[in-house]
Amino acid sequence: MREICGGLEFPEGPIAMRDGSVILVEIKRGTLSRVTPTGQIAVIAHCGGGPNGAALGPDGRVYICNNGGFSWSTAGGFLRTTGTAADYKTGSIQAVNLATGAVETLYTACQGEALKGPNDIVFDAHGGFYFTDLGKRRDRSMDRGALYYAQADGSAIREIVQPIETPNGIGLSPDGRRLYVAETFSAKIRYWDITAPGVLKATDDPFQVGNILYGFSGYERLDSLAVDSEGNVVVATLGTGCVTAITPQGRVRAVMPVPTHDPMVTNICFGGPDLRTAFITSSGLGKLYATDWHCPGLQLHFAQ
Repeated sequence: MREICGGLEFPEGPIAMRDGSVILVEIKRGTLSRVTPTGQIAVIAHCGGGPNGAALGPDGRVYICNNGGFSWSTAGGFLRTTGTAADYKTGSIQAVNLATGAVETLYTACQGEALKGPNDIVFDAHGGFYFTDLGKRRDRSMDRGALYYAQADGSAIREIVQPIETPNGIGLSPDGRRLYVAETFSAKIRYWDITAPGVLKATDDPFQVGNILYGFSGYERLDSLAVDSEGNVVVATLGTGCVTAITPQGRVRAVMPVPTHDPMVTNICFGGPDLRTAFITSSGLGKLYATDWHCPGLQLHFAQ
């Protein structure tokens, strides 16, 4: 595993581009930024709030889950979130024009209910996107989360699962028939079968939220995820400071820590000429890493 760059302000939402660069958000900085193959960092857009998950959409813009902003602290040399920003107003879904840096806010609410803390996003083959809303934490309370499905042109959004506790990473199986979601605090990966765009098959038990692919033991927390071409769900594993690959059958396939221990390993994406390069964000230390993967990553819809 090699370090591409340091000095990032809590990087997340990596997107591997064909020119070898990686576009990502810097949550603390409030920007969408580009990292060149040689490690140079350039700001594409100032998004404000807390830009979090990101994905390329059908119109070539980068779609961002903006959590509205965090409060921050540094302990032992690691940057970490401590709660909700003092100037927080709401969460949102934004779209960024890569050529101009123009930022458009598409959604701030669904049927009158404000978005709280949108976190991660994935597009399907139909041009719609699923996203998680983890919610926000306060001194004595926290929100219950939700899953949404929305259109890229800003014309429609609907809630498809609620409540769900701290939903974070989200991804689709290679055949597009299964939706995966990682829960942060329960350290579980859940899944739903998809019956139509934005429509999830209900479980037989009305008190059960989705199906459980895998549950971690010990003091683990989960962040964002990606899926490779074998269907493995590769999830950023907080605390341990690694990414963990879980097979579609619910078994641990691989565990890959970052070289310098960082409990805030937050995201992974695949890129390179054959999608065999995994890019990993180490947010507590502000680093971006790259490493070889045993198989190609899953080709995302609308990825360049």
